[in-house]
Amino acid sequence: MKLRQLKAGDDLAEATRLFDAYRQFYQQPSDQSAARTWLTMRLQSEQSVVYLAELDGKAVGFMQLYPTFCSVALAPIWVLYDLYTAAEARGHGVATAMLEEARRLGRASGAAYLQLSTAHDNTVAQRVYEAHGWQYDQVFRTYTLALD
Repeated sequence: MKLRQLKAGDDLAEATRLFDAYRQFYQQPSDQSAARTWLTMRLQSEQSVVYLAELDGKAVGFMQLYPTFCSVALAPIWVLYDLYTAAEARGHGVATAMLEEARRLGRASGAAYLQLSTAHDNTVAQRVYEAHGWQYDQVFRTYTLALD
């Protein structure tokens, strides 16, 4: 297993493919052009950190984190927004490696904590997160306001 952090100017073909598959998992239509543009913009502006996981030389995992802040803790935090393992690589430690890298990034940057969201029915991912020490928040309720 090899993890590679992407930088602006890197070839994004494999990251685009995996990011597009991740978006399709969440019922979004496939749009590799838009996915590539999104990744390019985030990397060029240093608005996110993106990793690829490679197994036997093939890209099989994708992770994207966004930096932000916690005013209560007076500290930076990271939002692990995107985490995806290709179906053929599940059960091979890809998610574990990416979650450990996210933890390393958070600690190295002095973040107070990492945060993520997943669908209520994504029980497989929930078990993986909880097995790696992530805790379901039972104190705060999250709301979303859709803007047309």
